[in-house]
Amino acid sequence: MTQPAGGEGARSGPDERALVLHPDIQSDQHRRPAASGLAEAIALAEALPGLDVVRGAVVPVRTPQPGTLFGSGKLEELKQQIKAEEIGLVLIDGPVTPVQQRNLEKEWGVKLLDRTGLILEIFADRAATREGVLQVELAALSYQRTRLVRAWTHLERQRGGLGFVGGPGETQIEADRRAIDEAITRIRRQLGKVVKTRALHRASRAKVPFPVVALVGYTNAGKSTLFNRLTGAEVLAKDMLFATLDPTMRAVKLTTGQKVILSDTVGFISDLPTQLVAAFRATLEEVLSADLIVHVRDISHVETEAQARDVEAILQDLGVTEDTPRLEVWNKIDLVPAESREAVETLAARRPEVHTLSAWTGEGLDALVEAVTEALDGIRSDAEVRLAFSDGRKHAWLHENRLVTAERQDDSGWDIEVRWTARQKDAFERL
Repeated sequence: MTQPAGGEGARSGPDERALVLHPDIQSDQHRRPAASGLAEAIALAEALPGLDVVRGAVVPVRTPQPGTLFGSGKLEELKQQIKAEEIGLVLIDGPVTPVQQRNLEKEWGVKLLDRTGLILEIFADRAATREGVLQVELAALSYQRTRLVRAWTHLERQRGGLGFVGGPGETQIEADRRAIDEAITRIRRQLGKVVKTRALHRASRAKVPFPVVALVGYTNAGKSTLFNRLTGAEVLAKDMLFATLDPTMRAVKLTTGQKVILSDTVGFISDLPTQLVAAFRATLEEVLSADLIVHVRDISHVETEAQARDVEAILQDLGVTEDTPRLEVWNKIDLVPAESREAVETLAARRPEVHTLSAWTGEGLDALVEAVTEALDGIRSDAEVRLAFSDGRKHAWLHENRLVTAERQDDSGWDIEVRWTARQKDAFERL
């Protein structure tokens, strides 16, 4: 069973020697290019402390075997390599059934994680806030509940080695399932309290008329670097998958003097575990309520188009509609080879919603700020408001937030013409 995320001893001892395998399943018509898939899998492994990634390999699989995934010949070949290189952990970049996991661990004499398990491990290591920790624990327990066929140890036991991989012996499945269900219930109750607190914070922000701009994108696309550039914050920004998990929000003043709330969200990834999509739905509610979504792409990455499709798929899964205004940022333009850069910028110029920049150097940043300003202006509507002199607070509020375009005064009050967003209108009506 799993040790709760962040439990003591989860990263103790020497680094585990790990082998990364990317199964290239020939029958899968939608499979990713093997080389880039392996590179991302290795990057995921290297993002987890306590691992010494010895090497990675693409393993062609004509037909996945239901019991072992790989054929007998490849199984024996990999076994010899694992033994020769003293591998203690095998990471398989793809889904592995509980039966396959049990059989492979027995055959190779190692611990094994599939892609979902590895991503859950990384999230468990990175979660910083109370809500983040609870969400990861909930996702991990939901994932582990389906894998009781190979339960390692009792849920309550402290474990050595990496969080999900290690520990002695088999246990009673029903007892483990009951323990997991009880833990899930307890965590959901705790999360319910956190979600209520988040809802109160969101309600408080809704009273402030500032539009919300949400940064979304594939992990390591440069969202946090861009966020830091725009806000002057010091959010962790590293060349690492899932460098940041918990959302961060800051106020930013645009060139017009208008303030907006900028939100930096968790990075997406292909084949993101469904447990994590569900668990982090509350965290990503800022995206659902955003006035503008800025999709940040690493335009220098060989799979930038596939990554963009993955991001769009997850946004749809979260319930983000196409009605929400969007901008697309082609980041890391400074890393695009000189012979390709002109073509990339020409292509971007043909799409008014696309902007090329380098969050690292600051190139193109001013143009993006102008585009954000224009986009937010574009979602505003004009209205006329009648206020009595007794509504001095509302009158002052409209002027403080630069919403007044014209104003006339008579003996009983003001006739005011305003230009505002739906969020600003709601905030005004609640005053």
